Amino acid sequence: MEKSIVSKQVEQMPWSGIRVFFDLVLGMKDVISLGVGEPDFVTPWNIREAGIYSIESGYTSYTSNKGLLELRQELARYLYKKHGLEYDVEEEMLITVGVSEGFDLTLRAIIEPGDKVLIPRPCYVSYGPLVELQGGRAVYLDTKIDCGFKVTPKQLESAIDRRTKALLLNYPCNPTGASYKKKELEALYKIARKNGLIIISDEIYADLTYDFAHTPLATLSGAKERTVYLNGFSKAFAMTGWRIGYACGPKEIISAMTKIHQYTMMCVPIASQMAAIEALRRSDKSVLDMKKEYKRRRALVVSGLNEMGLSCHMPEGAFYVFPSIKKSGMSSVDFASKLLQEEKVAVVPGTAFSPMADDNIRISYASSLDNLKEAMARIGNFLKSR
Repeated sequence: MEKSIVSKQVEQMPWSGIRVFFDLVLGMKDVISLGVGEPDFVTPWNIREAGIYSIESGYTSYTSNKGLLELRQELARYLYKKHGLEYDVEEEMLITVGVSEGFDLTLRAIIEPGDKVLIPRPCYVSYGPLVELQGGRAVYLDTKIDCGFKVTPKQLESAIDRRTKALLLNYPCNPTGASYKKKELEALYKIARKNGLIIISDEIYADLTYDFAHTPLATLSGAKERTVYLNGFSKAFAMTGWRIGYACGPKEIISAMTKIHQYTMMCVPIASQMAAIEALRRSDKSVLDMKKEYKRRRALVVSGLNEMGLSCHMPEGAFYVFPSIKKSGMSSVDFASKLLQEEKVAVVPGTAFSPMADDNIRISYASSLDNLKEAMARIGNFLKSR
């Protein structure tokens, strides 16, 4: 029998459940897409201008593998002013192609074959596959609505064994919108520290926390020394297509990540880095305005879903809701498929984020109020027709 020309590991890797539905939407007319996690706002004007001006000024070269020094310095000032976080711009900081690359580099830098990474679930679709691709083992901690879709200290402690290397936390969470207050983080960190775990903290939605102040895990006493802090510009600054993020952490890990980065990606496009400098310097009002609008949309969608009988908790951050569709009697794939075909509203089945979430769908409220009102009406019609 002829050998497969594709790696078995890659062959067995599932396709993204988000992208499957996104591809279905392409080419369909009059569809309201509430599926892809992308701001409907364009990048603020001053940031776009900075990127354009950098190209017009001839900034078209490679940069340092670590990223522009000016950007790292600006980022260091930003993190200190906003959170009191201090990172050395030469040894503890790396500019990455989005948080996605930052997460991938972190895993490559720390994981040996067979090492386990604990991942609260429902979770973003790429976490588990990237752990497995690296030769690690993804161990899922299934969370429930009763606990606000948050992992508990007891649950965390019971999952740790001698092969456990790291804990991944994503908060506010995609897809549930769940986040953690400082005391909740301290309880989890205490267990992680006791067991010598590295913590990978994906905080890309940090600036979209609505009901309490966001606490970076690395700000907890002693946590910075064992935390890889991942963040970026895609969500809060509406810069998804610019593909720019950053990783901060212990110098040994950042050095290893940079070594891999120099061989694979080399550097983030310079125009994106120049735009990010502008974002950090002069975009506070734009970020706050977008956040205020997301909060209004959150209230509309949560109340609308609950009124039509789709039980929906109030997310604490990000721009997603994760309502229960149990009353429909359908699986999440059937619900999403029929809703798209009959009412032309695109959502994502809960099973894209966990096989245990077949009673849920993910709805993004990163869409205009008019679109959301129309989508709520169409979902209501869909339910009445069953």
